[in-house]
Amino acid sequence: MVAVVTVNLTRIYTRLGDGGETHLGDMSRVAKTHPRIEAYGDVDELNAQIGVAVTTPALPARFAQWLRTIQNDLFDVGADLAVPAEAQPTKAGERLRVAPQQVERLEALCDEVNATLEPLRSFVLPGGTPAAAHLHVCRTVCRRAERRAVAVADVNPEVVRYLNRLSDLLFILCRAANDGEEPLWEPGATRV
Repeated sequence: MVAVVTVNLTRIYTRLGDGGETHLGDMSRVAKTHPRIEAYGDVDELNAQIGVAVTTPALPARFAQWLRTIQNDLFDVGADLAVPAEAQPTKAGERLRVAPQQVERLEALCDEVNATLEPLRSFVLPGGTPAAAHLHVCRTVCRRAERRAVAVADVNPEVVRYLNRLSDLLFILCRAANDGEEPLWEPGATRV
């Protein structure tokens, strides 16, 4: 069964969060510092960073297309994080949860791109081309979102797997965006 999510935004400000609390997807209220809010806030930041990355002119078109699909997935991740595991289904149907197929799609993309890259002989320094630099920022925000998701007591394990694979994919896309000219770590290079 496909989860049905109804979105009806008639007014953007509600004043309901002025006291430092917010609603979760099941309409329960929690502090804005709750681990669940922190987790989907970081997923939202990641989505915004990916939005910046896809505007980079030199980003290969197929990478941009994949990232736009991932942006949609990240709304699924946020929706999953926004509803506690014990929440009852809505009248419209079951709650939206990240599915194993979404993780598997990321794994297939990782394998596809990684097969085109030279073996890595050192750690990669963030940077290189503008596209790679933007993707490195996305990768680090994704890792933070993953850590925050792990802190949610009843997190759907597929959320953590999705964010873990996404950070791997972002790293691989960084390497590919540098087209073999990636800056590598030289241990102790600046020691006197």
